[in-house]
Amino acid sequence: MPVSLPENVEVSWGKGTITVKGPKGEMKLATHHKIQYDQDGSTVYVRRVDDSKVAKEQHGLRRTLLSNAVQGVSQGFERGLELVGVGYKVQIEQNTIVLNVGYSNPQRVPIPEDLQARVEGNRLFVSGMDKERVGEFAARIRRIRSPEPYKGKGIRYSGEEIQQKAGKSSKK
Repeated sequence: MPVSLPENVEVSWGKGTITVKGPKGEMKLATHHKIQYDQDGSTVYVRRVDDSKVAKEQHGLRRTLLSNAVQGVSQGFERGLELVGVGYKVQIEQNTIVLNVGYSNPQRVPIPEDLQARVEGNRLFVSGMDKERVGEFAARIRRIRSPEPYKGKGIRYSGEEIQQKAGKSSKK
């Protein structure tokens, strides 16, 4: 499956690396010796050198990493988080996310240089060009107060469904 390049994205490869440049920035990816890259106009083809098990494993991985890099430098990635609970709130002070999620002190999380964060009410949005970094940072924030299964309070991803448990049943 080829990777299509938007107009404003360039791909170049050197020894051991692929560089993807676009309007949002530049990303470098490592290559694998069992994978070959060919460019034909605005399309990049990712092919394996042979049919060994390692080549087959790397083929899908490297194609997906290249596709994510192309999307990241052209459009970027965003992950939404919702705070659910009485008194739970989020705000951004300078370069730090401040979470009030039921602990005695507010939880402070510094925002990495390559990522951005914005707040809309009780929702926090993390964005950046690297899909892996955006997802890992959102997961790190979610781990501060994971949603609990009885009342559903906590930090959850936007659109995430939490299966509710029944709780204690009374004696009859």
